[in-house]
Amino acid sequence: MGEKQGVADSLAKNPWCPTQFVTRVARFLTASGIQALLDGLERLTADPHLIEALALSQAATLEQQELIRELHKREPPAVPEKEVEEAAADAEPDPVKRKTLLQKVAGLNVVERIILALKGGREERMLLVRDHNKIVQRAVLQSPRLTDSEVESFAAMANVSQDVLRGIALNRVFMKNYAIAKNMIKNPKTPLDISLHILPRLTATDLRILTTNKNIPENLRNAAIKLQRSRKSTGPG
Repeated sequence: MGEKQGVADSLAKNPWCPTQFVTRVARFLTASGIQALLDGLERLTADPHLIEALALSQAATLEQQELIRELHKREPPAVPEKEVEEAAADAEPDPVKRKTLLQKVAGLNVVERIILALKGGREERMLLVRDHNKIVQRAVLQSPRLTDSEVESFAAMANVSQDVLRGIALNRVFMKNYAIAKNMIKNPKTPLDISLHILPRLTATDLRILTTNKNIPENLRNAAIKLQRSRKSTGPG
């Protein structure tokens, strides 16, 4: 019955539907149903059989296929040791606690790191947001424990991937927070299309500061200068 009237997609989009039922009809999922599962990683990673079923999907988009491949990787994070240590230092300044954090993450496969990103604490998220696996990064942003202050920090990091910054930009709840939006536009790593979209939201003070920021792309700085002049020409007096 899963192939009829989008039943498979409906089951995938229903968070209360047991995953074993979704697994049975996984071959009938469309890209919409697959996306619903990728947007609910806590549910997806709870059933390895569903993960295996998704790997056989013929309906996944190229981006979804890439994420599903990332999900199937079993090896520990392929991140240079120095880079992991730097990320851990940012996440946990106390050297004793940092060592414990590194020991906790060391040797975890992708699914285990996803679970830690979803259910762990702030320190784990601060470390795993810089994981080289895109779906682990996505799990950090999906964590129910994630706070606005953490997202503000992520938005300001020049050492997170553009995928993380795009993930933040696509979340309407995150982007309602002006501090997050401001950090995004000041971050030289933020894709230009996102920065230009945020630009009109800036206050006069923040816009003025942006026009003198030498770290951002020249195209963005020029757009900020143009917007500032436009506001002055149409302002009172």
